[in-house]
Amino acid sequence: MSRLRVRPHAPGDDGSVLNVTPESAGWSHVGFKVVKLADGQCHEGGDAEREACLVLVAGAADIVAGGQCFGNVGGRASPFEDRAPGAVYVPAGVSYTVVAHGDVELAVCTAPGTGAGSPRRIEDADMSREVRGSGTNTRYVRNILPETEPAEGLLVVEVVTPAGHWSSYPPHKHDTATPGEETLLEETYYHRTQPRQGFAFQRVYSDDRSLDEAIAVEDGDVVLVPRGYHPVGAAHGYDLYYLNVMAGPERRWLFRNDPAHAWIVAPPPASGT
Repeated sequence: MSRLRVRPHAPGDDGSVLNVTPESAGWSHVGFKVVKLADGQCHEGGDAEREACLVLVAGAADIVAGGQCFGNVGGRASPFEDRAPGAVYVPAGVSYTVVAHGDVELAVCTAPGTGAGSPRRIEDADMSREVRGSGTNTRYVRNILPETEPAEGLLVVEVVTPAGHWSSYPPHKHDTATPGEETLLEETYYHRTQPRQGFAFQRVYSDDRSLDEAIAVEDGDVVLVPRGYHPVGAAHGYDLYYLNVMAGPERRWLFRNDPAHAWIVAPPPASGT
C-alpha cells in the first residue's frame, strides 16, 4: 500500500476513525482527524500550540469553544448536498467540545498557532463558492477558510468533482517558497465517494520523479501530499468529494502548474488579422 494513503479504522474512544499528525506524516504543519459521532455523543479537543478548524462534513452539532457556545452548527445530510458545511475556528490554546445532533462526521483540521484571534462560527456567507474548469475538468469549490479570512496558518477548502471528471487539474504543486510565484504548503486530501463503493485515482509526483505514486482512493481515505503535483480523477459513475487542508511557513496559496500540461488552461492564441 502507498505510504501516502491513510485508511480509516474502527472508531476509537473519542470517535476518531482517522488521525494524521505531523509526526505520522513526516512533516511540520498539517494535522487532520476525522471523528464519527452518534446522537448525543461528544468529542473534546484543543491544543496549546495548534489552531483548529472544525468542519461538519455531515450532520449538525453544538460546539463550545473558549466559553462560547455555537448552537446547531451544520446540518447537511451529506458532503454531496449543495450546502455549506458547518464550521468553527478555534485558536491555539482553546479547548472545545462538540456534541452531536444525530449522526455526525467531523473533520478536525489543525496547524501550528500562537493563540491569536478568538473562537468564531464561520458563516455560510463567508465560504465563497466557485466553479473551476470546463467540460470534464469542471468541479465545484467551496472555500471554508481561505487566506482572506482570519487564521494563523490554516487553509481549508472542499471540492465536489462530478463522476468522470478531473480535479486539481492541470497538475499543480506548491512545494517551493518562491516569492510571488509559489508557496510551500503541505496538504491532505480527505476523500468521499458517492455511491460509497466508488473509487478515484490520485497521482502525486515531482518534476524529477523521485516521488511518483498513483494511488487508488476509496471512500474515507486520506492522501498525503508532502510535495509534488497531485491531480485527481473520479471514476465514471461515482461523484467525488474531498476536503483539503493546507498549511506551511506562509499562509498564501500560490501554485505552479506542471509545464508539460499547462497548455490545458493557457489562453488561446490571438487570431490573425
